[in-house]
Amino acid sequence: MRRLLAYFFQGLIATAPVVLTIYLIYVSFVYVDGLLPFEIPGLGLLVIVISITLIGFVVNFAIRTPLYHYVQKLLDRLPLFKVIVTSIKDLLSAFVGKEKKFEHPVRVLLDDKNRIERLGFLTQKSLDFIGIEEGRVAVYFPSSYGILGELYIVPADRVTPMDAKAAEMMKFIISGGVSKAIISNEE
Repeated sequence: MRRLLAYFFQGLIATAPVVLTIYLIYVSFVYVDGLLPFEIPGLGLLVIVISITLIGFVVNFAIRTPLYHYVQKLLDRLPLFKVIVTSIKDLLSAFVGKEKKFEHPVRVLLDDKNRIERLGFLTQKSLDFIGIEEGRVAVYFPSSYGILGELYIVPADRVTPMDAKAAEMMKFIISGGVSKAIISNEE
């Protein structure tokens, strides 16, 4: 009996905000329709929708945005936090941002004798801006079942471009090789 009562209260807590919101919109709709001097079907609903949208807009810019910027300024004062957050933002924007960085899937030969290769993405063709000699490139190796990976500096002659779509290659690597949906660019 206690368990049923607990489920009832959990259901009540889950549904009460939705039901209350619908009820308040209905009451507001009836009230606004009563205030309007003329009857146009749906005008009250339109007024309610516009009012709620304007309230959301004001709350966003008057409360949430300034609060977000204040918290961001506080966190930016923490040097280690800033480096970590910036790196994570850059990594995520490389996956889904406007400047997708993982567009060049490659195979890297790790062991000549056993022909062991690793799949990754060419991220930099020249590393002279960090003082690394010519002929070496940066390759990002995503880890299976996660977005974190490792960046290797490897000889360019061990890197072979692959004829595959970057998104399909990323899916293949992250799935641990379970996905077989690699599609050639020539299709």
